[in-house]
Amino acid sequence: MSHQTLDRAPAPAARTRSGLVLAIILTCQLMLILDATVMNVALPRIQNDLGFTPTGLSWVMTAYSLVFGGLLLLGGRAGDLFGRRRMFVAGTALFTLASLAGGLANSAGLLIAARVLQGVGAAMAGPSTLALVTTTFTEAKARVRALSLFSAMSSGGFAIGLIVGGLLTEWISWRAALFINVPFGLAIVLLAPRFVPEPERRRAHLDLPGAITGTLGVGSLVFAFTHAASDGWVNPVTLGSLAAGLVLLAGFVAIEARTAMPLVPLRLFADRNRSAAYVSFFFGPMAMMSMFFFLTQFMQDIRHFAALATGFAFLPMAVLIFTMSRLVPRLLPRYGPKPLAVTGSLLMVSGVGWLAMLTTDSAYFPALFGPLLLMGLGGGLAFAPLNVIVMATVPTEDAGAAGGVLQTMQQVGSTLGLGVLVTVFGSVTRSAGTTGAQLTVDGMTAAFATAAVFAAGTFLVALTFRRATASARP
Repeated sequence: MSHQTLDRAPAPAARTRSGLVLAIILTCQLMLILDATVMNVALPRIQNDLGFTPTGLSWVMTAYSLVFGGLLLLGGRAGDLFGRRRMFVAGTALFTLASLAGGLANSAGLLIAARVLQGVGAAMAGPSTLALVTTTFTEAKARVRALSLFSAMSSGGFAIGLIVGGLLTEWISWRAALFINVPFGLAIVLLAPRFVPEPERRRAHLDLPGAITGTLGVGSLVFAFTHAASDGWVNPVTLGSLAAGLVLLAGFVAIEARTAMPLVPLRLFADRNRSAAYVSFFFGPMAMMSMFFFLTQFMQDIRHFAALATGFAFLPMAVLIFTMSRLVPRLLPRYGPKPLAVTGSLLMVSGVGWLAMLTTDSAYFPALFGPLLLMGLGGGLAFAPLNVIVMATVPTEDAGAAGGVLQTMQQVGSTLGLGVLVTVFGSVTRSAGTTGAQLTVDGMTAAFATAAVFAAGTFLVALTFRRATASARP
C-alpha cells in the first residue's frame, strides 16, 4: 500500500525530492573530483611551507588519485554488499575527516597521509554516487539528463578545482582548499540518510585478492614512473617496481577471470560502445592531467601569475565543459556517440599539441587561452556522453561495479598519466644538467607533447564507436 501511495504522489513533489537527491549526489561527486586538482594552484606554496622536493611534490596529487582509483572497484563491490547509501555516507564522512586533518598538517608526511585517507573515503563513496543516480532515476530521459550533469561534474570538476584552489589560496591559505570540504561533507552526511533512497541490496562478496593485486599493481607502476623522474630508468628500485607492477596486474587479471563474483565483471565489456567508453575514460584523463599539473606551474613559476589569476585562467575551459554537458542530452540521441567523441578528441589533440609550443614569453592570449578553449570544448564533447553510454543500459545488479570501473579508469588514467608526464619532465630537465626558466619550459613542452599522444589515443578509440546506440535513445 505504501508503494502505491508513493507511486501516486504529486509530480511536483516527486520532482522536488528527486532534484534534492540529485543535488546531494552531485555535490559529493564534485567534491571528490575537485580534490584531484584543487591543490594544483597551491603547490608552490605547499612546497615552500612543508619542504617538498620538486619531484616529490607530485605525490600531493598522486597520493589521492592513486588510492582513490586503486580502491574504487572494491568500493563498488562493498556498496553492493553493505548498501550503496551506507557506503556513500561512510565514505563522505571519512573524506571529510581526512580533509580536516590535511588542512591541519604541519609536515609533508602528514599531508600525504591525509591525502591517502581522502582517497580511501573517496573510493568508498565514489562508486555509489554513480550507482545511486542510476537507481534513483529510472525514467529514460530523466536518467540521461542526470547522467549528463554527473558527467559535467566529473569532467568540469577538475577545472573548477583550479578556480576554487586559486581563490582560497590567494584569499586565505592553501589549507583552506582542504577545509572547504568540511561543511559540504557534513551537509551530505546529515542529508543523505534522510533523502537519498537505499537501493535493494545484492548478494556479493568483496574479492579481496583482486582488490589487493589490482591496487598494489597500479601503485607499483605509478611509483616506478615517479621514481624514474628523479633517479632514472636503470635504477634498481625503478626496475623492481615496474616489474612488480606488471606481475601484480597480470595476477589481477587471472584472479578476475576465475572469481565467481569479480570486482570487474567481464560482461560489462560485452557491449562494444561501453568498452570503448571505458578505454576513452582512461586515455582522456591521461592527457588532461598534463594541463592541470604543468600549466598551473607554468603560469605561476614562469609567467608569475598570482594564485587567483591562475585559477580564473581555467574559467573558459570550465564554462565550455558545463555548456557542452547541457547540449549532449540533445545531441546524443540524434547523432550517437561516434561523431561527438571523434570531434571532441580531435579538439583535445589540437589543444594539447598547441601547448607543446609554449615558450618562456608565451602570453595568456592566445597561447594559453586558445588551448583552454579547445580542451573545454573537446573534453565536453568527448566525455559527457560516456557516463550515459556506460550506465544507461547496465543491469541494476551491475550498477555499482559499472560505476566503479568507469571511475577507476578515470582515476587510474590520470594517476598513470601524471606519473609518465612527470617522468618525461624529469628526464628532459635532468639530462640538460642546467637550471633556469627555459629548461623548465622545455620539460613542460615535452610533457605536453606526450599528453598529445594520449589524446590521440582517445581519437583512435572514438573511431570504434557504433554510429548509434540504444543507450543514447531516451
